[in-house]
Amino acid sequence: MEHLINSKVQEIQISGIRKFFNMVAQYPEAIQLTLGQPDFPTPEHIKAAGQQAISENQTTYTPNAGLPKLLQAASTFVEKKYGLTYDPKSEIITTIGASQGIDITLRTILEPGSEVILPGPVYPGYEPIIRLCGATPVFVDTRDTNFKMRPEQIKEKLSEKTRCIILPYPSNPTGCILEQTELQEIAEIIKDRDIFVLSDEIYSELIYGHSHYSIASIPEMREKTIVINGLSKSHSMTGWRIGFIFAPAYLTKHILKVHQYNVSCASSVSQHAALEALTHGIDDAVKMREEYDKRLNYVYERLTQMGIEVVKPNGAFYLFPSIKKFNLSSYDFAIKLLEQEKLAVVPGDAFSEFGEGYIRISYAYSMDVLEKGCNRLEKFIATLVE
Repeated sequence: MEHLINSKVQEIQISGIRKFFNMVAQYPEAIQLTLGQPDFPTPEHIKAAGQQAISENQTTYTPNAGLPKLLQAASTFVEKKYGLTYDPKSEIITTIGASQGIDITLRTILEPGSEVILPGPVYPGYEPIIRLCGATPVFVDTRDTNFKMRPEQIKEKLSEKTRCIILPYPSNPTGCILEQTELQEIAEIIKDRDIFVLSDEIYSELIYGHSHYSIASIPEMREKTIVINGLSKSHSMTGWRIGFIFAPAYLTKHILKVHQYNVSCASSVSQHAALEALTHGIDDAVKMREEYDKRLNYVYERLTQMGIEVVKPNGAFYLFPSIKKFNLSSYDFAIKLLEQEKLAVVPGDAFSEFGEGYIRISYAYSMDVLEKGCNRLEKFIATLVE
């Protein structure tokens, strides 16, 4: 009966990140530098709010878009942090993590034959959804531009079929950001075109030495931009599954229909915890960000000391070093590293074909783990250059 399965579903693959993570389970002594999973616990006051919600029987359905108080808090949060203004009554939807927000947004705006421009290498969660919609991903090769999409590159890929451009910055897997002037240059070439922008800003609170700037801040871009954000990275709430869509009302009214028939609403308990996070925990990310910055500098310095070429990022908690000079595919490099030194990293090809020749290292781990991991990587590299 398997031949009756939707052909588009049969064609897509399990995420390379998860595939490799599952493989690592066979090596219980291995050090993990794979997942984008903050090693900080959810702040105590947020957990207490979730517990209180359960005790007070706040366990029923909520409005489809989310609790009104939470939508107001989300509106206030992005205005204070990024200068974005969205009406909580009509321009914000609470989703089950940023992933579901991406899914229902793309299912709302794409049709068979549509094209979506996105950078490569890139987080592997976009392409399968695009293809399930019958649309085509059009990759921009960013390997020679420090992993940043440039306006001239986007312009080359534009066609009559272009429906959406995805801007996933700060980036997973590279950690790179787009600064205000860079976003304004991109806006200049698309502001007069009927093209949506999906701006995935899930790492917006984890930027080092810069301030986060959203393309939705540009007046001409607000009406065509869908901002995706959430609490997984900023408040270490990955398992609570709370994300948000910020978009003009003419868009959210249609996205909400897909959301309604997809999940009805996000978890009521998680929404109450999220309310606490966005109000009393508005600056919870600061201490985590400071620690990530220290970790970034440590791992970056270790990599450069090893002679490994790597672009120093300004956001998220990943480094994407090149391993091309070792003449191994990213998968073979990662497998040998795992087998010989019991260190797990993610092969770059998990992030599209443009990630080949790289590995992703997550520094969302303690300094002790990072030091041991770097020591093992250094020992492994020594065997390759002997």
